[in-house]
Amino acid sequence: MSGDAPAAMPADPPADPPAGELRGPARSSRRLPPPWLLMYHSVAAPERDPYRITVSPQRLHRQLGWLRGRGLRGVAVAELLRARAAGQGAGLVGLTFDDGYRDFVEEAVPLLRRHDCTATVFVLAGRLGGDNAWDPEGPRRPLLTADGLRAAAAAGMEIGSHGLLHRELPSLNDTALREETLRSRELLGEVLGVPVDGFCYPYGTVDARSVAAVQAAGYGYACAIDPGPLTGRHALPRVHVGERDTAGRLWLKRLLHPVRRRGLPAVPTAGASGTDRSTGAVR
Repeated sequence: MSGDAPAAMPADPPADPPAGELRGPARSSRRLPPPWLLMYHSVAAPERDPYRITVSPQRLHRQLGWLRGRGLRGVAVAELLRARAAGQGAGLVGLTFDDGYRDFVEEAVPLLRRHDCTATVFVLAGRLGGDNAWDPEGPRRPLLTADGLRAAAAAGMEIGSHGLLHRELPSLNDTALREETLRSRELLGEVLGVPVDGFCYPYGTVDARSVAAVQAAGYGYACAIDPGPLTGRHALPRVHVGERDTAGRLWLKRLLHPVRRRGLPAVPTAGASGTDRSTGAVR
């Protein structure tokens, strides 16, 4: 990380509130700091990158090293949410990789394991083994196959759904919306042999109808980018990370995240309103 870090940096804000703040019934106006979720896409040499979605392996290695050097560890989103629900999320950062590029297994997984991290990769159930045809100006990049998904899971990574074909959910009719949410979850469950828990909104676009469809499909959580008033377990805010994000920029993004993103509704204890505090799921 030589040359990346500023000369002096104040201490990072706490990653999560003290455990006691997660206990007790929620008030309507009370919200918890949002979890710090980092959004990656492809890990490769960014030769031509009009959408700025590519991070080189060297940069990812430095970014993970920066996290570990500050006492932070990157984990899959499901693991982070479980830890937060138990009041043990301090020091954990959620790592997500959208689209399910083949380079996730080839480049990202070895680096994640080297730094003792895990991550969630959100994949397109209807494009396994295909490419990123939805990006008209970007270079064609191969996507993970079914075998690639199983290899990622075997390496300790979480697999989530990014929909079926990478379509913006708010623009879809009811049938297509069910395909992107419910059908994609069913297909990934068939490939992996276990149900997937997480969903990621294509392009980060989300509305109340999309959130309701994701919940109805059985997902335990969903990731967006900046969902505003919809922020909650099924519309989690994230921050984009790119090739230009050196240590100083990461530090600023961490500092500003709870300011720029809404907090999450406080989760009441089990019995307070039918919510299981261990998972945050409503029974």
